[in-house]
Amino acid sequence: MSDSVNRRTFLGQTAVATAAGIAAPAILSAANKAPSKKVTIGIMGMQRGLALAKTFGALDGVEIKYVCDTDETRVAKAAKTVEKATKKAPQPIGDFRKILDDKDVDALIVAAPNHWHSPATILGCSAGKNVYVEKPCSHNPKEGEMMVAAARKNKRAVQMGSQRRSSESIMEGIQKVKEGAIGDVYLARAYYQSARGSIGTGKPASVPSELNYDLWQGPAPRQKYVDNLIHYNWHWFWKYGNGELGNNGVHSLDLCRWGLDVDYPTRVVSSGGRYAFDDDQQTPDTHVVAYEFDGNKQITWQGTSCNRHKNDFVTFFGSKGNLIIGTSGGYRILDAKDKEIEKVDGNQGMSEHAQNFIDAIRNNEPMSLNAEIEIGHKSTLLCHIGNIAHRTGRTMTCDPKNGHIQNDQAAMAMWTRDYEPGWEPKV
Repeated sequence: MSDSVNRRTFLGQTAVATAAGIAAPAILSAANKAPSKKVTIGIMGMQRGLALAKTFGALDGVEIKYVCDTDETRVAKAAKTVEKATKKAPQPIGDFRKILDDKDVDALIVAAPNHWHSPATILGCSAGKNVYVEKPCSHNPKEGEMMVAAARKNKRAVQMGSQRRSSESIMEGIQKVKEGAIGDVYLARAYYQSARGSIGTGKPASVPSELNYDLWQGPAPRQKYVDNLIHYNWHWFWKYGNGELGNNGVHSLDLCRWGLDVDYPTRVVSSGGRYAFDDDQQTPDTHVVAYEFDGNKQITWQGTSCNRHKNDFVTFFGSKGNLIIGTSGGYRILDAKDKEIEKVDGNQGMSEHAQNFIDAIRNNEPMSLNAEIEIGHKSTLLCHIGNIAHRTGRTMTCDPKNGHIQNDQAAMAMWTRDYEPGWEPKV
């Protein structure tokens, strides 16, 4: 397949993938039950994807057949790095749909920018592929709902990259929260701090010869190339990213939601803005969001992108004390007088999370995933609603059955996005 792309070929691929998805689950199921079955994967996006390649490549019986990026220079370097790590050379490609066309590929790893997470996942499911998708699983709430529908329709394993769901120490800590180790738990606080600098003011520039900018934009409405967008600053533009809340907040919010055993909020309030620098960034660098849930439970998130200060990653507050989960994966329990009574070391669970995904494929058990896409969607949705509250400047009242925003048409209009004509995701 040529690395060039246009709307017509995208739509054609979508139709083919959808047709393939009807029969694929039945064809693959028998082979997947073999415990020793080799699992062949292709990885899309060679920033975060390069780290994932090393993780998945270290697992027994996993072959990385493709590494993919719209930047041909970056993908060529990534292929050499993966070959060195795994002792087998993957094929570097620029168009991820070649992965979907290959009947030998079992899974697509989606580590491209956020605006590609859902469209690529949906196409992957429709083509009969299992999908590991990085966080946040979607660019907007509607896409998350579509991802769940695509996974169910095609009976595919879809795992979100919230690796702490597979950490043994964190599982243990969360279980203690639920079992009453700190009494009745009513509040969870999440934190993120960094020391990011200014992204400056972008200048119009020629698209680098090694970059397929049209494919990089994909489903996003077209805009002219500027020199401060790629390969990382897209996080801070609403057209492509979800700010720090979606970039890193989703990890800690996922743990909060898990420990409190809550799904959808009833009320969401946001405060913050772009305070540290006067530049092109659209998303807040200083942000506080509060989520209320039925049963008198609350989650708060505090993010400071440009002011590093040590805080705990997640703290659960209960009637008998606190339980703190650290960034690295360990946890501590404090009694009602704030005295530490237990400390457990741990890790983030990245290798275990990848293995959980591979096991689900081998055993043909999509619902055995630790961060199955419905779990991922519910946690990602907290980020989306928090950002919508920020962008509208209003309190969001939500339906506790599905999170939909009530009595605010302008806010609910942000439940989805505008797409480049011909690139709309479809289940």
